[in-house]
This record gives sequence, C-alpha cells and structure tokens, in this order.
Amino acid sequence: MLVLALETSSKVSSVAVAEENRLLAEITSESRLTHSKTLVAHVEKVLALANKDKSELAAVAVSLGPGSFTGLRIGLAAAKGIAYALNIKIYGVPTLQSLAYHFAVPNLRIVSLMDAQKGMVYREHYKFNDGKLQIVEPLSVVSLEEARQEILSNDENAVLLGEKAEKAYEGIDSNKIILAPFYARMPRGALIAKYAFIHCENEDNIMALEPLYVRRSEAEKLWEKRHG
Repeated sequence: MLVLALETSSKVSSVAVAEENRLLAEITSESRLTHSKTLVAHVEKVLALANKDKSELAAVAVSLGPGSFTGLRIGLAAAKGIAYALNIKIYGVPTLQSLAYHFAVPNLRIVSLMDAQKGMVYREHYKFNDGKLQIVEPLSVVSLEEARQEILSNDENAVLLGEKAEKAYEGIDSNKIILAPFYARMPRGALIAKYAFIHCENEDNIMALEPLYVRRSEAEKLWEKRHG
C-alpha cells in the first residue's frame, strides 16, 4: 500500500511517501513560510522524488495533533481534499505517539513534549514492550516545570522528544536522561506513515475526522471573553 503522509503540527513541515517498511521519499523543512504556502508544493515534489503518480496512492495519513491549531487545520484540510479527490483512505495519527517511533526500543521511557503556548506543554510518556507502543503517562497539558519534575521523579532511562524537549532538558543533570539529537527529535512525515501502517487497521471517516486540540485555541477564549 502506497501512503502519502503529512505532518504540519509544528513549525516543521514534513511530507513523505512510503510503502510498508520502506520510505520512498521525504521532504522535511522548518522555514518562515507557512504550511499553506509550502504544503502543496512539497506533496508534488515528494511524489516526483519517489517516482510515483498520485493515482498510485492508496491512502493519506495526517498528523492530528496536539500542536499548532493553524498548522493542524491546514494539514487536515489538505489530507481530506486529497483523499476525497482520489477516492482513497484517510488515517488520522496522534502527533505525540508518532514521535515515539524515533526510538522504538525496549527498556526506555520516551517523553514527547510539544508546545502548548504560555509556558505549557503537551506531554505523554511511552514505552515499547514486545515491539508494541504502550502509553505509561496519558496525554495532558502541564507546565514546563511540571513536565521536568515528572521526568526527574522517574528512576528510568529516558529520552526527550519534541519541540519543547530541549527547553525541558535545561537544568537536568542525570546520566539516565538524554535529549534526543535534533534530527531524531521533531515530527516527521515518515513517522506518520510508520504509525499508520502499524496502528490504523480501519480507515477514518473523512467527514468526521477532526484535529486533536486537547485545549481551546486563544481565538476561542477571546471570543468567549468578549461575548460571554
């Protein structure tokens, strides 16, 4: 099955084309340009790099968040448009869980940390047991300091991933806790494809699929404040 994978949950834009257990092409970039200006061009280019035509796609997988509200909407809108136009399957992938596949190894606590704004982070902890992803601390929004204390309170080998991993690692002095290198820390289209191949047995409903926001956007809070 040939899958197109889209990742737009952060400042990183990543598009991949993959078959099961084989990455054919990937474009990953972080620039000042918005996803709305780069995503379509990246999709066209990555298909060309993979030497594949859009008619060969069997599915599109898309990062659902949590993450940037605008980025998630752009990615999901593009994925739905592609799936509808080509009459192919669509799969929604939790962003933080996909990050764990950077380090799919046993005996390691994996901590995913994404920006939730105003000193807060989206965080979730995982382990791989018998090759299967296990959630050991469920997704929640906590302060950066709270996330740091959770990490320090655990007497296990741990790796920190995500756009807030470097900030959370500041001040930590432990040979059991490592900060993943930048190239193995951020969201990627290849991880979205990998997660979809493993976990997405049934396609999602294209009309019902929505981003995983976890919390309300600042725009919603402002509207509520102004209008009661």
